[in-house]
Amino acid sequence: MGIVQRQGLRNTVISYFGLALGFVNTAFVLPTLLAPAQLGLTTLLVSIATVYAQFSAFGFASVGIRFFPYFRNREAGHHGFLPFLLGLPMLGFALITAFYLLAKPLILARYEPADVALLQPFYAWGSLLALFTLLYSLQDAYLKGLYHTAFSSFLQDIVLRVLIASLALLYGKGFLQFHEFVLGYIGLYGVISLLLTGYLAYIGELHLRPTRAALRVRPVSEIVRFGGFALLSSLSGSILGFIDSWMVSAQIGLAAAGIYGIAYNISTALTIPARSLNKIAFPLLAQYWKDQDLGKMADFYRDTTRLNTILGCYLALGISLNLDFIYSLIRNPVYATGTTAVLLLLAGRLYDGITGVNGLIVVTSPRYRFDLIFNLSLAGVTIVLNRLLIPVFGITGSALATLFAIVAINTARTWFVWYSYRLQPFTWRIPLIMVVAAGAGGLVWLLPALPSKLLTMLLRGTLLTALYGGALLGLGLVPEARPLLQKVLRRP
Repeated sequence: MGIVQRQGLRNTVISYFGLALGFVNTAFVLPTLLAPAQLGLTTLLVSIATVYAQFSAFGFASVGIRFFPYFRNREAGHHGFLPFLLGLPMLGFALITAFYLLAKPLILARYEPADVALLQPFYAWGSLLALFTLLYSLQDAYLKGLYHTAFSSFLQDIVLRVLIASLALLYGKGFLQFHEFVLGYIGLYGVISLLLTGYLAYIGELHLRPTRAALRVRPVSEIVRFGGFALLSSLSGSILGFIDSWMVSAQIGLAAAGIYGIAYNISTALTIPARSLNKIAFPLLAQYWKDQDLGKMADFYRDTTRLNTILGCYLALGISLNLDFIYSLIRNPVYATGTTAVLLLLAGRLYDGITGVNGLIVVTSPRYRFDLIFNLSLAGVTIVLNRLLIPVFGITGSALATLFAIVAINTARTWFVWYSYRLQPFTWRIPLIMVVAAGAGGLVWLLPALPSKLLTMLLRGTLLTALYGGALLGLGLVPEARPLLQKVLRRP
C-alpha cells in the first residue's frame, strides 16, 4: 500500500485543511452573508450542473479510470487517450445543452413564484457551470489514472473554497451585487478547470493530439458499453446525493434547501477519509482486476474499511457531541433547525465508511453492470421516500430517505462482493472499534455542559480524543501507529 499511503496522506492533509476552510465558509461566511434562499440557489445550481455534466460525459470519467491501464505509455502520449476521453463528452454536452434550454419552462414550473424569480436569471448560466464541471471531472479522472491526485484535491478542496469565501466577502461588503456574485461563483469553477489543464501541461501529460491508436488499444464498443453503464450508475448515484436538495427546494422552497444544505455540508466531514482513499483506490482496484490479484484486493478492502471505521466513528462522535457549538457559530439561528437532519446524515455517512470500497470493487469488476442495478433501484426508492417523507417531516424526512438509501445500497453491494468474489471487508477489529467508540462517546456525553459552549466543546473534544485514541492504541487496533509509538516511547 505504499502508493496508497503516499497519495492518501497527501489527499487527507489537503482534504482536512479543505474541511476546515469549508467549515469556515459554512459556519461563518456564507450563512452570515447570504439569505437561506440565496444559499439554496447556489446549492441548486451546483447540483444541477453536476448531473448535467454527468449526462454529457456519458460515463467517460469512469472510463478514464477503468481503461487507462491499457493505454498507459507516456512515450506514445498514452496512445491519444486524453483527446479520446474528451471527444464524446463534448458532443454529449452540446446535445444535453439543447435539451436543458428547451426544458426551461417545465423545470421552472416546479418552483414557487418567489423562487422562480430568483432562479430564472441564472438558469442559462447553469450550462456554463456544467461545462466547467465536465472539463474538471474528465481531467481529474485522467489524473487519477496517472496516480496524480493531490493537485486536483488542492484545487477542489482549498483553492475553490478560498475563492468562494473571498467572493462572498466582496458581496457582503457591497462591492458586488447578488447577480454578480452568482456569475463570479460560476466563473470560479472555470478557473480551477483551467488551472488543472495548466497542471497537466506542467507535468508533461497534456497530450491533446488525437491518434487512431486510441481506437485499437481496446475495442471501442467495449469502452462505449462500459461508459453507458457507468453513466446510468453515476446518475443514480447523483440522484442519491442531490435529489434531496432538489426535492426540498421544489416541495418546500429554496430557503429550506439552504438550511438542508448547511446540514448536509456539516455531515460531509465523515466523507473526507473515504474520499481521500478512494481517489487512489479507483485506479488501484482497476489495476488489481487487470492483474487478477484478488489477494492484494482483499487486503486493501479490509485495511481501508478499518481505517474508514476508525476515522468515521471519531468524526461522527466529535460532530454529534458538539452540534450546539457548531450551530452557535452560525449567526442566523434559523439554520439550527437542521440539527436532526445532521444526525441522520451522519449515521448514513458512517455506515458508508464502515462498509468500505464495495462500490468501487463492483464498478471496476467484470460484473460492473450489477452496480447499475443497485443504483437504479435505490434511486427509485429514494425519490419515492423523499416524496412521501418531506411533506410530513420536512427536511428531516429528506435526511431519513438519504439514510435509508445509503444503508440499503451498501448492504446490497457488500453482500454482492462477498457472494461473487468471496471478498468481505470485516475483521474482528471492526466490532471492537465500534464498541470502543460507543463507550468513549457515552462517557463524554455524560459530562455536564459548561456555561460556555466553547469550553464545553474543548472539554468534550479533549476527553473523546484521549479515551478513544488511547483505547485504540492500547488494544492494538491501529497497527500502523505501533512503530511510531514505539519510537516515541524509546526516546529518553
